[in-house]
Amino acid sequence: MTAPLRLAAVLLLATGLVAGCSSSDKTEAPAPSLYAIWDPYPQFDGSSDWVKLLQKCGTDAGVTVKRTGFDTTDLTNKALLAAQQGNSPDVLIVDNPVVSTLAEAGVLNPAPDTAGIEPNLLAAGQQDGKTYGVPIGANTLALYYNKDLLTKAGVDPAAVKDWASLTAALQKMKAAGKKGITFSAIGTEEGSFQFLPWFWGSGADLTELDSAQGVQALTLWTDWLKQGYAPNSVLNNTQTTSWQEFAAGNVAFAENGTWQLANAKKTGFPYGIIPIPAQAGGTAPAPTGGEFVTSPVQDDTKRYEISQKIIGCLTSADNAYTTDTTLSYIGATDAVQAKQVAATPELKVWVDAVRAAKGRTSDNLGTKYPKISEPMWTAFQAALSGSKSPQAALQGAQQTAATATK
Repeated sequence: MTAPLRLAAVLLLATGLVAGCSSSDKTEAPAPSLYAIWDPYPQFDGSSDWVKLLQKCGTDAGVTVKRTGFDTTDLTNKALLAAQQGNSPDVLIVDNPVVSTLAEAGVLNPAPDTAGIEPNLLAAGQQDGKTYGVPIGANTLALYYNKDLLTKAGVDPAAVKDWASLTAALQKMKAAGKKGITFSAIGTEEGSFQFLPWFWGSGADLTELDSAQGVQALTLWTDWLKQGYAPNSVLNNTQTTSWQEFAAGNVAFAENGTWQLANAKKTGFPYGIIPIPAQAGGTAPAPTGGEFVTSPVQDDTKRYEISQKIIGCLTSADNAYTTDTTLSYIGATDAVQAKQVAATPELKVWVDAVRAAKGRTSDNLGTKYPKISEPMWTAFQAALSGSKSPQAALQGAQQTAATATK
């Protein structure tokens, strides 16, 4: 399939894209000295450190940067439409699962230099042996805990090393009259994001949702609800509402991400953080969040030289450290990670979690991942609600995913 046809196919698959945009959305291409950068950070205005960095990188490269911030979902649609119309930005910063979608559509150039980047983070932007961007950092999941509740119940968080010891801790919390753990099991990608550490931590693979290991992971979640260790609200919890349950002070553990660090300091109670344990011990692979800096295909290939200078500036060690601090991300290189831990020792647990993490589109799943994720969240919703057993739910999910990914 040619690049234009691939792009047209992806455009048809992008939810609401064709209906929501028209040819009137086309904008003029930037002047030679004006380079366009699109990012998913509309919360940052011109006075922010992030936008100032973009402008500085443009100045250092001898050009002026025109930056536009979009909502994450809107950005994907805009990027696909811009490519179809031949007016892509020079630098595009997108959520890591989107990279494979844009690469398959022929929208992105392979990245020329990824030296020093952690391989497990790069994997989220790889497809068919090529890497289509550079991660500016990553976030992932771990377990926050309420120190006061654990102390009163006689639970030592350092003893939580595997599923058995975690479940034993949750049992003690129930005996103390508290909920043990909260998480997000909502029927969206947020739920899949939170289920994956347990799924991967069992040794399961996304190409075989109904494996014995996968069933064990879902049984773990289901048993926690049956025993009253987790609240039934997890079925509808987003990661935000799950955090709010934890912040209220009556839940011992919360599965959540790096982005809640600032909020953790505002809870009013002492907290700690431990990695999500794998079934047999060690740190479970949690999914990586975070964005990739990419170089979209241009009709004028002479623009690439400046684009690469801008990308190199944004991802350099010093600038990446500043950016990752601003975004509450862990660096994508050993050098940045070491600098972060030296400045803030409590980030050590997050560095360890990121080093063990895994991209959702890794293992060359690419655009197959969303077709697997939806059946998976449908399965854990069915099992947690009691309408199906974990095994039956995952067997149905595997059949759906296998058909969708043929």
